[in-house]
Amino acid sequence: MSRFQVVSGKGGTGKSTVAAALALALATEGKRTLLVEVEGRQGIAQLFETESLPYEERKIAVAPGGGEVYALAIDPELALLDYLQMFYKLGGAGRALKKLGAIDFATTVAPGLRDVLLTGKACEAVRRKDKRGRFAYDHVVMDAPPTGRITRFLNVNDEVAGLAKIGPIHNQAQAVMRVLKSPETAVHLVTLLEEMPVQETADGIGELRAARLPVGRIIVNMVRPELLDDDALDLVRGHGHGKVPRTAIAKSLSAAGLGGARKGGNAQKLVDPLLAQAGEYAERHALEQAQRAVLMDLGLPLRELPLLTEGMDLAGLYRLAKELRKQGVQGVS
Repeated sequence: MSRFQVVSGKGGTGKSTVAAALALALATEGKRTLLVEVEGRQGIAQLFETESLPYEERKIAVAPGGGEVYALAIDPELALLDYLQMFYKLGGAGRALKKLGAIDFATTVAPGLRDVLLTGKACEAVRRKDKRGRFAYDHVVMDAPPTGRITRFLNVNDEVAGLAKIGPIHNQAQAVMRVLKSPETAVHLVTLLEEMPVQETADGIGELRAARLPVGRIIVNMVRPELLDDDALDLVRGHGHGKVPRTAIAKSLSAAGLGGARKGGNAQKLVDPLLAQAGEYAERHALEQAQRAVLMDLGLPLRELPLLTEGMDLAGLYRLAKELRKQGVQGVS
């Protein structure tokens, strides 16, 4: 099972929610999971209904079975100070540079430096061990940048290693890439059953594979429930045997307390709007099935999470985590 789980997806697909649910799902039977945020949005704090995260690893949830979820919002400036201290013993000098604004300048202007620091800090958490030689975390889950830039984000250390041929920067970049391109890592892509997210997912998978980064699973989020069976769908589309039983529908509506079944009655008036809604559902269902077929052709395992009609809150997050466990946590790793 991969220890470093990277979750990406087109904006609006709920990738942060999926990353949080995955962290909860993996923190079972006493395991420890670290959920890492790299985009500075404090999305993790909002999902877990807690205060904004500082630049430190903080426990934010307990999973069923006693597992623990920790979270870390990586600040590029502070990560650079860590880097300067770790490799150059410049702790005091680094703080002085920060006061002068040099650290902010470097992380804003230097090409790729910000991504180097973010990926490096996450990979350090993956490799870290305690005094007894055990990994500090059983799993690290990263709420990563969107699909459109995930490959460049993860592959930036390859470019750095090529530019810096020797020295600690070269060695650090190579160490990060060894983690990112190893079986320890899996990059999951979150999508919806809609054309644009599915196309971006397909493009992202192609880019990840070209960069030889390990693609994990496709996670389809916000899947609507099945309301009509195949026979009903065929009937609505006009492919079934016979005509739509309008009178029978009116009688069923009447039995449900929605008006009389006589001609012109309230129930009879509801039949046309109801059939129109059914037609819209059948059309959307066909489009979703077509997009599901596109995803299946990409050759990766598919996992699906339901649309929570009541909205997303902490209880909903635990429900999605339970759904991931039910589908098999090993199946999303």
